[in-house]
Amino acid sequence: MKILATAKKVVDVELTIRVDGGAIVEDGLQYVINAWDENAVEASVQLKENNGAQTTLVSIGGTDNTDMIRKCYAMGIDDGIHIDDPALEKADSFVFANVLQKVYENGEYDLVITGKQAQDTDSGQTGIILAENLGIACVSNVISIDVIDDANIKVSRLGDAGTEILEVALPAVVTVSDSINEPRLPAMRGIMMAKKKKIQTMDLAGLGTSYEDVGGSALKSEVAEYMESETRQAGQKFEGDAAEITAKVVDLLANEAKVL
Repeated sequence: MKILATAKKVVDVELTIRVDGGAIVEDGLQYVINAWDENAVEASVQLKENNGAQTTLVSIGGTDNTDMIRKCYAMGIDDGIHIDDPALEKADSFVFANVLQKVYENGEYDLVITGKQAQDTDSGQTGIILAENLGIACVSNVISIDVIDDANIKVSRLGDAGTEILEVALPAVVTVSDSINEPRLPAMRGIMMAKKKKIQTMDLAGLGTSYEDVGGSALKSEVAEYMESETRQAGQKFEGDAAEITAKVVDLLANEAKVL
């Protein structure tokens, strides 16, 4: 089984993110692997360890994406593909899906594993669009993957009414929830070996396509501006007799909050 996993570089949301003039202030920012993509990498490595799968990671972005790919190497990924093209700086989910389609078609993969969404946009569309482009099955919000045989897998997903279990014919795309696993911390030996491994780097031309061909000249969505979220107002604390407090709270709910 050949598996293609994806990893997107995103801002570390554990840091304080500042906005100025409708744009994110870049000074002091750090970037990390998108959390759900890290789950996708772990799921791929587990399928390698348990079922002998061959694993490849693809990441789209600038030169600093290579550090992220090497971390995935250290986790156990076999091969890495880095799509580095400045034209993709403002690409949307549809463009990314079209780029991934080219990677998929060049590699003839059996299974694509992506995170169900990205921490920066929370869009959750790329993997699903990719499956639609390819005309293959897609299961989203997956929490377990089991291999039945070379042509079929069984997956569990979190549905609206509970856990759903499906048998899926390959090739297929699955987008994984963060409930699927706990990504491993790379061992020192893996980190050292990852530094020596080669990364296949190419631009869109090297991939056999162009920005126009992947839909870049007709973006379907674009970030207009960033805005800081409103600061939550401090609550009120009441002390005294229970009956008096109850009366005050009811009065505020009815006349100020207008919820009664």
